[in-house]
Amino acid sequence: MTLIKSRNIRIRLKSFDSSLLNNLCDKILEVTRIKNSNPTYIFGPIPMPKQIRRYCVLTSPHVNKDAREHFEIRTHKKIIDVHNLTETTLKDLKLLEIAAGVEVEVVNLLN
Repeated sequence: MTLIKSRNIRIRLKSFDSSLLNNLCDKILEVTRIKNSNPTYIFGPIPMPKQIRRYCVLTSPHVNKDAREHFEIRTHKKIIDVHNLTETTLKDLKLLEIAAGVEVEVVNLLN
């Protein structure tokens, strides 16, 4: 068995699709709550502000300068803090299936 340096982790999730993000949050909460003999404290999912990037594109670059189209990309973000983490919970989190459109970052908290 490997030793966990810090028993506290922060999981940062990013996605363009909010439904994929919510489904993964539900899976993470289910895994961390069910298979624990020690009490694991979960803070989250904490929604972070959406990052909205807007683009303006000319539809007719030569004649009609006023004819434009607007596009936007919304990036949804959430954070989950897990405290008092056990090795079995960590193994279960590693085995989770993550959808293709979700970016996951796990950081050790040194508290």
